[in-house]
Amino acid sequence: MRADRLVATLLLMQTRGRVTAAEIATELEVSVATARRDLEALSTAGVPVYPQPGRGGGWQLIGGARTDLSGLTAGEARALFLLTGPSAGAVPEARSALRKLLRALPATFRGEAEAAADAVVIDPAGWGRTERELPETVRLLQQAVVRRRRVALRYPGRDGSATDRVVDPWGLVDKDAIWYLVAGTEQGRRTFRVDRILHAGPIDEEAHRPADLDLSTVWAEVVEEMEQRRATTSALVLIGEHLLPVLRDRHGRHCEILGPAPDGRIRVRITAHTPRAIAEQLAGWGATAEVVAPDSVCDELATLGAELVERYGDGRR
Repeated sequence: MRADRLVATLLLMQTRGRVTAAEIATELEVSVATARRDLEALSTAGVPVYPQPGRGGGWQLIGGARTDLSGLTAGEARALFLLTGPSAGAVPEARSALRKLLRALPATFRGEAEAAADAVVIDPAGWGRTERELPETVRLLQQAVVRRRRVALRYPGRDGSATDRVVDPWGLVDKDAIWYLVAGTEQGRRTFRVDRILHAGPIDEEAHRPADLDLSTVWAEVVEEMEQRRATTSALVLIGEHLLPVLRDRHGRHCEILGPAPDGRIRVRITAHTPRAIAEQLAGWGATAEVVAPDSVCDELATLGAELVERYGDGRR
């Protein structure tokens, strides 16, 4: 704890310029004698901290010296506070950490860093919805990742039957409000959807995490593998150029522009995991999107059309 106090003492001096042992004692909730010993320890360690005798005296960093305990550049400080500031409001520990880091920055950095922390507000709740709470299983897995503890999971297999397994948690990913656990297993890397985990509990065994692991790179590989599995079927579609931005927005990487058609429309390739899935995605476009090939997707569209006519046609009136 003394190391923490020494850092806190130095940060306080950087913020206030000159302090007394009594002020430090009050701020850090220690005795005046302890505060004085800490100040003397800083001086002995070579930090330019010296007492100033007389009225209005105290302890200060000589010559206005500043020790940048963070090692951040001005740009790095702005980026960090811009990124973490909005989310720190809901986490008391994060607010406290940002305050301490702000004190550790050189005075010339603090203004922009503090402004960056307040520049953005994140509202995670959609219109008409309440704010999402972090699932308890996610909290448990986060602790296991940080503390390097293995986790016992009960997870449903593809046939629906639950299996028990022990995994090495590498990290968690929040993708569009759905949480995934990336972990090491006896069979290699695996990805688990957290809301499908039936039970999770840490066990008193140290987890193995590859020393060179980059979770962002690993997740990019996971996404690519998943997208490939979701894109085993493709369809050639003709659509008006004015509708192309909407189609691309809805289908993302599963929409590939092939170029203009002779009639002025745009040729695009839409991919999904089955012909039925493509048909379901395009059915809402009606006649504005024409599927040229394959026949399997056209047949599925015809089936969907027949089902809609049967449900909502003349017989319903």
